[in-house]
Order: sequence, then structure tokens, then C-alpha cells
Amino acid sequence: MLFRKYPTYCDRLRQDMAFLTSKGRLSEQLVDKIILQLNRVYPQILTNKEAEKFRNPKASLHSRLSNLIAHLQKEGDKPCQEFYRALQINAEQLYNNLPSRRILSPTFFLACFSIAAGLAFYMYCCNSDSKVLGGAKKILGFSPIIIGRHVRNICMLYMEDAPRNN
Repeated sequence: MLFRKYPTYCDRLRQDMAFLTSKGRLSEQLVDKIILQLNRVYPQILTNKEAEKFRNPKASLHSRLSNLIAHLQKEGDKPCQEFYRALQINAEQLYNNLPSRRILSPTFFLACFSIAAGLAFYMYCCNSDSKVLGGAKKILGFSPIIIGRHVRNICMLYMEDAPRNN
């Protein structure tokens, strides 16, 4: 099985569908703008006949939007990507609040680790108590996952030599 690092636009649209189709999230005018943009800019994605079907005022907004999203997902990843582009152009605030855009990135985890490592070194440098030194060793003992074995060995040697120099 092929592992994908990032979800496809179809996967993201599947994840965002409940958010987008919830009552009051998208107005009729906004849905019409998106449909018209997909039809005019990318007629291979949404033909005139399909655009008329999804703009039918007799159908409820929820059903039209659900049908449009289902249609785009059947068409593939490129139409889903263009839907997101149209949504970003016409409703940037809504686009930024999508559930698929709020997933934590690897940068978040690196920032958390940096804070934890910074606090550990701060505690080590500011307090010469041996209990603090033991806590810092424990934190650095688990660090090979993040910073690598060689860096960890250098840090551990430094920490072992520091009490001898005092």
C-alpha cells in the first residue's frame, strides 16, 4: 500500500463536507459564485448543463452543495483542488476556518519539543542541585528520536563532566 504524506484534495473535501454543508455556512450567492467560477474558468470540470443543475433554485441549498461536492469527488483530485481555489477566492475567511486546514503541522511538534528542551536546559543551568541534573538527563535520554544519537552523546558527556568541574 502506498503511503501518502498529505491527504488529497478529495480526502480534504470529504473531511470538510459536513462543515461546508452545515446550515448558514455558505450562502446561495456564494455557492452560485463558486459554481460559475468552476464552469467559466474550468468548463472541463463543470459543464454548462452540470452548472445549471447545481444552480437550480428549486432544490435546497444543502442538496445542491452536497451533490456538487459528490460530483467533484467523482471527477478526481483536480476538480476538488479547483473547488478549494474558488472557495478561497470568494470566501477566504471560511476557507481559513476549514477543519482540514486546522490540522497540526510537524512545525507545531518541533516548537513544543524546543520549548521542553529549552526549559530542561534552563533548569539545568540555573540550579546546580543534583535532582535537577537527573531530570535533565532523563529528558536528554529520550532525545535520540528527535535530535539524533551523536548530539545526545555529546550532551550527555557535557552533563557528566559539568559536575566534576565545579
